[in-house]
Amino acid sequence: MRTEQSTLSLISDVLRLSSGLIQKEIKLAKAELGENINRAGVAIGLLVGAAILAMIALNLIAGTLVAALATAGISVVWSSLIVASFFAVFALIMVLKAQSDLKMASRAPSRTAARIRRDANALKEAAHEK
Repeated sequence: MRTEQSTLSLISDVLRLSSGLIQKEIKLAKAELGENINRAGVAIGLLVGAAILAMIALNLIAGTLVAALATAGISVVWSSLIVASFFAVFALIMVLKAQSDLKMASRAPSRTAARIRRDANALKEAAHEK
């Protein structure tokens, strides 16, 4: 009878301690998640700021290129058109590359799907052999 009680008390102690440990782990996970969300927010803010500064820099570069071409003897109108065309072609190349990458990314993971089918077939064959 005593061994049954001691066994039951040991089991209840283990369950109680396990419950406390799980609760502490959940609190720690929540704290880590909150910290990660704060870091992500700061990082997004920095990226937005960097994008704004990059746009300002590109405007200044474009203006400088127009001024340089105008100084070289090309009219301001043609200089502006040449610089705008250069940036438009560069942007088009970036868009086409991005579209190509997105098409590849949106496809189903064919290698993984093939491996899963192969594994499933192997399991079926193993089950039929037994």
